[in-house]
This record gives sequence, C-alpha cells and structure tokens, in this order.
Amino acid sequence: MPHTKSIKKRLRQAEGRRVRNMSVQSRMKTFVKHVETAIEAKDEERVKTTLAAALSEIDRAAGKGVIHKNNAARQKSSLQQRAAAIQQ
Repeated sequence: MPHTKSIKKRLRQAEGRRVRNMSVQSRMKTFVKHVETAIEAKDEERVKTTLAAALSEIDRAAGKGVIHKNNAARQKSSLQQRAAAIQQ
C-alpha cells in the first residue's frame, strides 16, 4: 500500500485513466467489428457507412493516446484495403 498522500493520489488518477482508456478502446473495437462483419457479409452499402464510423473512432483513440498513431494508421489501412477488395 502507498504511504504518502501524493502516491495515493497518483493511484486514483491512474485508475481513472485506465477506466477511461478501456472505454475508448472497447468502443473502437466494437466499431471495427461492425466493419468486419459487413465485409464478411459482402454488403457494400453497410461497409461504406460502418467504415467511416470506424475510421473516426480509430482516429479518436489515437488522438487521446489510447493507441499509438502508427497503430491507428495500420488498422485504418488494413480496413480500407479489405473494404476496397469487396467493392471490386
């Protein structure tokens, strides 16, 4: 257990950030799964709408520092390539 007031405060802050980050990451993963299910179903219209929302959520997570910007770029690129393959 922490001994000083400042370390107790840091623990409270860290827990708050952890919960907030988990929420952002979970939301991002949900949007990505929506795109993946639309891609598997080969539903071009649903892919277009869900892809835009997922890209936005990935950018939001990267902006908040939940994921690294290169990780976000990689995920966005992968989703866009898979979506483009269906539209051909």
